[in-house]
Amino acid sequence: MSESPRQPRPVIIPQDLRVDYGRGRLEDGAVLPDPVDQFKKWFDEAQAAKVVEANAMTLATADETGRPSARVVLLKAFDERGFIFFTNYESRKGRELAANARASLCFYWQPLERQVRIEGTAEKTTRAESEAYFRERPVAAQIGAWVSHQSRPITSRAELERREAELIARFAGGPIPTPDHWGGYRVVPQVIEFWQGRPSRLHDRLLYTRTTGGWTIQRLAP
Repeated sequence: MSESPRQPRPVIIPQDLRVDYGRGRLEDGAVLPDPVDQFKKWFDEAQAAKVVEANAMTLATADETGRPSARVVLLKAFDERGFIFFTNYESRKGRELAANARASLCFYWQPLERQVRIEGTAEKTTRAESEAYFRERPVAAQIGAWVSHQSRPITSRAELERREAELIARFAGGPIPTPDHWGGYRVVPQVIEFWQGRPSRLHDRLLYTRTTGGWTIQRLAP
C-alpha cells in the first residue's frame, strides 16, 4: 500500500503579521525630566500589567573588531548610576565588554506596546555588590555559577551534571563563596529612548541625552 503524499506545511509570511498599535501615547509634557524616574514609572506599570519577566532585557555588545552579539539577560537593580545585571565575566559578553565597554539594552513590554532603549558604558560593580547579590540567589543558582564555564564548548550535558554533583558535595552544609569569575555590570546610560506604539506606525519616540548639565529631551521621527 503506497503512502499518502505528505501535505506541505502552511507557510507563515512574517510580512503578513501586522498589529496596529493603539494602547497609549507619549506626550512631550507628560514625561518626567529624569529618564531613570521615567523608566521606574514605566517599569512599575509593566509589573502592574503583569508583563512576564518585565526585567528581561536584550543586551547588545561588540568585540574589538565591531562584530556584534546580543542575548537576553535580567535586570537586577537600577538607580541614577545605571542598570545592573550579573553574569560570568569569562562569558562571551564578559570578554566583549572587557575589549569594548560600550553596550546597549532594550526592553520590550509587548502588552503595553512599549520599548525602552538604553545606550552607555558598562563597568563592573564592586566586589561587595556582587557578593551581596550572590548571597541572595537560590543555592541551586549559586552552584550553577560554579558549574558553568559559560560560552565555552562542552562535550555533553552529562559533563555539566557530573560537575554539578561534585560541587553540591563539595559545598554541602556550608556557605557557597562567590566565584572570582562571576559578578555584576552596571550600564551607565548616555542616552535613553522611550518608545510607545501608535496607529499607522506613527509611533512616539522621546530621546533623553546626558549632558554636562543634566538631560535633554528630543522627539524623534518614527
